[in-house]
Amino acid sequence: MADRRAVLIPGQGYDTRAPLFAYAGEALRRAGFGVHEITWEVPSGLSPESTAAWVADQVSPALDDPTDLLVGKSLGTFAARVAADRALPAVWLTPLLRLPEVVHALGRPAAPFLLVGGTADPSWDGSAARRLTPHLVEIQEADHSLMLTGPLARSAEALGRVCTGIEEFAQIICAG
Repeated sequence: MADRRAVLIPGQGYDTRAPLFAYAGEALRRAGFGVHEITWEVPSGLSPESTAAWVADQVSPALDDPTDLLVGKSLGTFAARVAADRALPAVWLTPLLRLPEVVHALGRPAAPFLLVGGTADPSWDGSAARRLTPHLVEIQEADHSLMLTGPLARSAEALGRVCTGIEEFAQIICAG
C-alpha cells in the first residue's frame, strides 16, 4: 500500500496513458505514491473564461481522498488554482505560461511546485518559470509534447531528464 497519493491531470489532447504520464506515474509509484488518473473529455467550444472552473470541477472530486501531489499537463495546469487553494505540491508539465490566469495561480503557491517545459513550446515562458519557482526542468528545443526534432533518442533523453526531475521533486515532497 502506498504511503502517499498523487493525482494525474491530463491535457486536452494528451491523456494520462501518454509517455510523460506513464513515466511520471512510474517514478511516483517507485517513490511510494499511489497514483490516481483523471480522465476527461473536454467539451467542444469550452470558452477561455470558463476553462479554469471546468478544470476545477473535474479535479476537485478526485481530491476527496487525501492527496499529496498533483501532476498536470497543459490544460491541466488550470488546476494550479486548486493546488494553491489546497496547499498541494504539484508538477506542471508544459504549463500554459502565456495565460495570465495560470501564471497568477502559480504566483500564489502555498506549496512547492516543479515546472517542466520546452523552449520550442509557444506556451512556455522560461523567464516566467524561473521567476515562479526554483524547481524547474527546461528542455532546449522541446515542443509542447516535450519531443525534439531529429533522432528519437533525443526525445527519449529529454523524457529521462523529466523523470529525473520528478524523482528529485518527489524526494523533496517526501522529506517535507
